[in-house]
Amino acid sequence: RAAYPLEFIPNASRTGRAGQPKNLIMLTADAYGVMPPIAKLTPAQAMYHFLSGYTAKVAGTEKGLTGVEPEFSTCFGAPFLPRHPSIYGNLLRELIGAHGVDCWLVNTGWTGGRYGVGRRMPIKVTRTLLTTALDGSLKNAKFRTDPYFGFSVPTSVPGVEPHLLYPYKTWQNKAEFDETARKLVRMFQENFTKYESHVDADVRAAAPEVRIAAE
Repeated sequence: RAAYPLEFIPNASRTGRAGQPKNLIMLTADAYGVMPPIAKLTPAQAMYHFLSGYTAKVAGTEKGLTGVEPEFSTCFGAPFLPRHPSIYGNLLRELIGAHGVDCWLVNTGWTGGRYGVGRRMPIKVTRTLLTTALDGSLKNAKFRTDPYFGFSVPTSVPGVEPHLLYPYKTWQNKAEFDETARKLVRMFQENFTKYESHVDADVRAAAPEVRIAAE
């Protein structure tokens, strides 16, 4: 790592500040292969997933790790937070609401099965979904409510194979998918217990829960 003066960067703003974003992207690497490649989040859901920080540690990025290990890293950067996570979560939620920011959770992890069975989400799919999110066209798509995680998932996106937007359709064993998805839901719920007293009812209600019958 290195540091260098801001003026070394062509066209950099001397104020070090930019305008308000139109979109906020959170990346997760779902090692269980049950999350969709993209989901639209409400401000409360964005705060919930920001505080949860669900992702996976991958071999080559962690010393001594030879495979993939699911992880909840608060605010996607737990070691670097000097104050209570709820302070950052509430600030994020306030800014999202104040500026009308569209929030997206993008899964670059596995599809068609958990790590060791499925495959990594194709980078071409991720690029297409990010492009449509950033150009504003994706928010006009038709959405469904995910039966396990409760967030909104587009039902179709030009250039993306339809079944990839329905994770259970990518698994050969549907019963195993349901079992795995429910396991991850429980992991989210158990991890978030330490924050429940620090957030309001809307954020607590944003927790994954098997709300409707699996599709």
